[in-house]
Amino acid sequence: MDIKAYLDEALARHNCQGFIADDPIALPHLFTKRQDIEIVGFWVAILAWGNRRTILNKGQELIEKMDHAPHQFITQHQESDRKRFLDFKHRTFNATDALCFLDFLQKHYARFGSLEMAFWQGMSPREETVENGLRFFHTYFFSSGEYPCVHKSTLPALPAIRLAKG
Repeated sequence: MDIKAYLDEALARHNCQGFIADDPIALPHLFTKRQDIEIVGFWVAILAWGNRRTILNKGQELIEKMDHAPHQFITQHQESDRKRFLDFKHRTFNATDALCFLDFLQKHYARFGSLEMAFWQGMSPREETVENGLRFFHTYFFSSGEYPCVHKSTLPALPAIRLAKG
């Protein structure tokens, strides 16, 4: 079976209400606004290892902490609003990680209208894979020395990133 046929079959199997209802992918499906979908999808994807029910519950907890309006919360919250995340944890993901995500997302959405730009900035139009986009995103996400969860000694030496305004 070629890769396209395999992926089409996987899509048909997984992209249906019967599968989605009990899967963490159900959480982004709660929203219609692109940025809400991006934020919830990204965050839940990071948490998506372990028991599906637990991941769903933790994703729902994050949505509640963001007042059921992820993009609005990310772009408009004040430092004091982050206190509600101090008790958040999921497996090895803890409050410090949550605060890093909030900080990254707030800074990103202050500059760009979509999380997609965090990937596209590292790609050229002719690329056939998203590998460079993923590499760029990794560098971009961990580029701030302000994050308490980032230890520069654990990151590879990478060139400085220049983001185009978008």
